[in-house]
Amino acid sequence: MIEASSQSQARPATATRAAARTNWRTVLLGVHSALMYVFLYAPIVILVLFSFTTDSFGARLTGFTFSWYTKLLQDERLMGAAWNTLTVALVSTIISTIIGTLTALAMERYRFRGRTGMDALLYLPIVIPEIVMALALLAFFAFMFGIIQNITGSQLKMSLTTVIISHIAFSISFVVVVVRASLKGFDRRLEEAARDLGANEWQTFWRITFPLILPGIIGGALLAFTISLDDFIISFFTTGPGTSLLPIEVYAQVKRAVTPKINAISTVMLVISMTLVALSQFVQRQRR
Repeated sequence: MIEASSQSQARPATATRAAARTNWRTVLLGVHSALMYVFLYAPIVILVLFSFTTDSFGARLTGFTFSWYTKLLQDERLMGAAWNTLTVALVSTIISTIIGTLTALAMERYRFRGRTGMDALLYLPIVIPEIVMALALLAFFAFMFGIIQNITGSQLKMSLTTVIISHIAFSISFVVVVVRASLKGFDRRLEEAARDLGANEWQTFWRITFPLILPGIIGGALLAFTISLDDFIISFFTTGPGTSLLPIEVYAQVKRAVTPKINAISTVMLVISMTLVALSQFVQRQRR
């Protein structure tokens, strides 16, 4: 009886200590998570706040104003660079989405010789350092321009076209990854049913396959557009004289002085990028 009573008294004490350890772990985990979020997002919040300061050097919060955004719209050089960036992002996204979607369909549904090697090559632009990709593209364009000059005598230079080709080269991989993920749970019996009802392959694709994988295509396109919009290293190596892109122009102005106008354009780019990423995540969740 005495042993049973002591055991019954020990169990609540053990449970209390275990609950206390669990509470401490929960508190420490919460503090760690909060510090990580502060470390990651505090600089971004400060950047946004300093885009509204009245201080011309952007070093102090001396007041609140929207004048830097007005001056940003009046800066023809920055607006031209922004237009070039949007053009490159839009064209490269359209082309890379079409090629990436077709590639994802081929990789997911067909077995052919060299498929494993092709799969590895598709993931290569994602895993290799961006500086390596930029140098490889620069060497490729220099080599091809030399061949074209020897054959035709015309001398080609870096331009927005080379930037678009470069962005297509690394955006395709991201589109393929997202579209292949949407094809994993695809029910092929729906296509078989459409063919049994008399639809040909083209009609089956546009009326059955395409609507079902459309959220994945949109998600891949938005991801490719966001990456192209924010890219600096590859754009820096593949652009030519007289053609400026927004990340490169911001970098050039930051080397001279950091003004609230730079903070304003950075805030605009941040909002656009976050909106596109959120929209991509929303489309993916709707698909699931």
